[in-house]
Amino acid sequence: MTDPDRHQDDAGQGFIALIRSLSENAGPDGMTLREIRDRLDERAFGLMILILAVPCLVPALYGVPQIVGIPILLLAGQMLVGRHEPWLPEAILKRSVSKPWLDRMADFATKSMGWTERLSRPRLRLFAEGWAERAAAAFMILATVTIVLPMTNTVPSVALTLLSVGLIQRDGLFVLGGATVATGWVVALLTVAAGFWLGAGWAVGLAARVGIGA
Repeated sequence: MTDPDRHQDDAGQGFIALIRSLSENAGPDGMTLREIRDRLDERAFGLMILILAVPCLVPALYGVPQIVGIPILLLAGQMLVGRHEPWLPEAILKRSVSKPWLDRMADFATKSMGWTERLSRPRLRLFAEGWAERAAAAFMILATVTIVLPMTNTVPSVALTLLSVGLIQRDGLFVLGGATVATGWVVALLTVAAGFWLGAGWAVGLAARVGIGA
């Protein structure tokens, strides 16, 4: 039986219009994550991750990525194991997303993300459905692990955005693009970390040799 209090998502509504509708329908105190989840209906996984990732596109942001990273990991983890409906702990579902945050998110989506909706469409569905959804979830987890690192949020947020839009629109090209960005970013971070590690080892060794020579 359908819950009469549950808002039914209009499947024909674009995701930007849906994000904007959250802002328009929010009360003075905003919306809880439970209310947002229920309004997103069958597109809840992709859209909730997209909504959580959008604020993290702001360069050098600190604080917000560390907060939203937890629910993103929980949602992506559920996709990875094949759940069809998202579950979040009651404590997280009760958390409110403020009205100003929803307004800023809707404004950003309208002004800066219109190109994603214009360019994305159902294609290469092999990479956006079935087993590919689980693979996309794995790349989302990979991106989220790096999104919580200080000052490194924008690039992995782009990966999350592309992956989410790809799943929502059934666009395998976007999914592949998001997976490529996530992988490239992780490789870049590991390369930098390895460089620092090797450089530090070289510096310590050089200092030791200089000390012995003295």
